[in-house]
Amino acid sequence: MEKEIKVGVSACVLGENVRFDSGHKLSRFVTKELSDHFEFVSVCPEVESGMPVPRPTIRLMTNEERLILVETKDPTKDHTQSMLDFSTRRIEQLKKEDLCGYIVCAKSPTCGMERVKVYGKNNADKVGIGLYTKELMERMPWLPVEEDGRLNDPVLKENFVTRVYCLHDFYESMGGEPTAGKIVAFHSRYKLTLMAHHPESYKSLGSLVANVAQYDIDEFYQLYRTGLMQAMANRASRKNNTNVLMHIQGYFKRDLNSDEKAELCQVIEDYRIGVLPLLAPLTLLKHHMNRNSIDYLKQQKFLNPYPEELRLRYGL
Repeated sequence: MEKEIKVGVSACVLGENVRFDSGHKLSRFVTKELSDHFEFVSVCPEVESGMPVPRPTIRLMTNEERLILVETKDPTKDHTQSMLDFSTRRIEQLKKEDLCGYIVCAKSPTCGMERVKVYGKNNADKVGIGLYTKELMERMPWLPVEEDGRLNDPVLKENFVTRVYCLHDFYESMGGEPTAGKIVAFHSRYKLTLMAHHPESYKSLGSLVANVAQYDIDEFYQLYRTGLMQAMANRASRKNNTNVLMHIQGYFKRDLNSDEKAELCQVIEDYRIGVLPLLAPLTLLKHHMNRNSIDYLKQQKFLNPYPEELRLRYGL
């Protein structure tokens, strides 16, 4: 199978010995389960910006309201500017790769996504973002970014993979040449997905798409892509999923007998109260879809957001 979904990954998470102590932080989920589906683009900001392996440890410090990246034992050795210069160059290269996601190493002063220790004169607070990852998220605000450790959480894992496949689908749908028609068609396939992730964005993006004729297509493409991916970053809640399931249920009003309707209502209710996983009502709905051809539902990505073999909805 040709891998075409490109995902950036901190090199140490792939098992490369690039850490300060010549070690790594191999993620088995990334290397064993995701590697069959994604083509990884490996990046180690510290090594690629010129630091040796092994090397002195570095940390983020506050310096008169400015964050600096310095060596732990000798804060006069400041790597801030070289890291920022590297980040600018590397991220410009990555923009040309059509990356669909990025997995960073937690707690790292260069790669951490959140809660990175920032040292002051007398204390340390977990309030920082790694210098490289901060630049990455600011320069590519549409890109799904997640930390290796957070991918052990089934909800965060499912959300990240859904976002990666959504962005890939968006790029594939545009075929390198965005048009209003292509974006409208894409949006129609993601209506139920957006309802599940962020109902407010479902409405606002719908209004945006309705006014596509008022925009330059390149400007519209940028606006829609960022709005879409920021909406998808909101995790689909049980309440929102239930609303979408009930919405889908409405399409079968004329096709199901009373027993089948009662069964479907009960399965959706059991999901709503947490007795059954999301997979249960989805499986039943797909069963009815196979018997009753409803084109609008068949094209909805909510029902099949990624390959089933990833088994990500089992724990939701």
